[in-house]
Amino acid sequence: MSETVLNASQAVLNVGLLGFGTVGSSFAEVLAASGRPEGSGGTAIRITHVFNRDVQRKRTHPRAKFVPADAIWTEHVEDLLGSPDVHLVVELMGGLDPAENWLRRALTTGKHVATANKQLIAYRGSSLFELAASKGVQLLYGAAVAGGVPVIPGMSQGLSGDQITRISGIVNGTCNFILSSMETGADYAEVLKKAQALGYAESNPSADVDGFDARAKLCILSRIALRAEINPDDVPAQTISHVSAIDFAYAKELGCTVRQVSRAQIESKPDGNKVIARVGPMLVPMTSPIAWSHGTQNMVVTSGRFGGDVVFSGHGAGGHPTAVAVMSDVLAIAEGSATVRLPAKPVEVSGDVTAPYYLRLIVKDRPGIVAGIAGALAKVGINIDTILQHRGHPADRLPFVVTTEPCRSATLDKAIADMSRMEFMVEPPLTMQILVVDDPDTD
Repeated sequence: MSETVLNASQAVLNVGLLGFGTVGSSFAEVLAASGRPEGSGGTAIRITHVFNRDVQRKRTHPRAKFVPADAIWTEHVEDLLGSPDVHLVVELMGGLDPAENWLRRALTTGKHVATANKQLIAYRGSSLFELAASKGVQLLYGAAVAGGVPVIPGMSQGLSGDQITRISGIVNGTCNFILSSMETGADYAEVLKKAQALGYAESNPSADVDGFDARAKLCILSRIALRAEINPDDVPAQTISHVSAIDFAYAKELGCTVRQVSRAQIESKPDGNKVIARVGPMLVPMTSPIAWSHGTQNMVVTSGRFGGDVVFSGHGAGGHPTAVAVMSDVLAIAEGSATVRLPAKPVEVSGDVTAPYYLRLIVKDRPGIVAGIAGALAKVGINIDTILQHRGHPADRLPFVVTTEPCRSATLDKAIADMSRMEFMVEPPLTMQILVVDDPDTD
């Protein structure tokens, strides 16, 4: 098996590019504009191999002009992975399989790796980092969360001296586009179609709208910021697809808006720490920076024991912002920058969040509804904070809202199950956590 050894003082860093889609072609463009050709001073960077399916179509793409004319275009991944001339593999295809095997092969043969693959880093990151360290090569993934926002290097380098206790934020640009567009009264289905037309959402949008993409990113950030190794499958993820325009109207009355929020917090226990983590649509007070993020912007807020709150914000979706993050990793490898390795331990994960909650109910109007809802909550020891009802809705589909005082989500689930069986309930209640600004004891 061929071994690739890259000398830090080597004149040229040869890149093998796995994937020439939106991000891959944008990376080629960013690299071409970076001013790193041979003879420019320092280590030059050049693409020598491009792997993609249907490669003939890709090499005639307008952005193919940013790839050197002598680069090898191939549909056979072995042409890239097996070449001793490739020093760095840039993986921009995504998914666990076959990407994991390809990157293990690259690391094992002494090639550095830069990737934007959040699922791979979330699920397999720990073992891949160990493999890279054992082979004396780097595995960088700055583009895996928040695209062009430098949240990963910011946490691993700039905040590594603090003790981060909580991370909160918006890490999926597609959901942020949908929900911020719905603030003006637009329907979910209508905005989703627009997002798909603009290329923000896939034809099957489940990974985004059902929270799986954001969940993987939250686990990556938890490993870095909280030093907690958690399995994405253990983190509850709630879909945004049940949120409607009426929820924004009620949220506004409560001084809030709705965003898909990813949140993880350390909870100290006598026998060790655990992480309370959740992803889903939440009511966000308009006083919170998270409420100010619109369109495809991402925002992450870290809360540190010594440094307080730090906000990372910027465009998290799109080819160019993501390519900038990939290019930054490639430059770090070219210049021999050392990676800060932060130890992380497996910890217990719970989605049982103690917080105030928003309940939106659709009912057939009749006497005794409020008494029935209040009774279901009282039965499990939950107090009502607010009841809201807007006029002008049909009696057979009447929406109204109940907000609760802080309670455990597991306790609330019992009351919701009871409510769902009530004869007047048209559809299952929608529940959303209400974030509490600057109050770590209740969120």
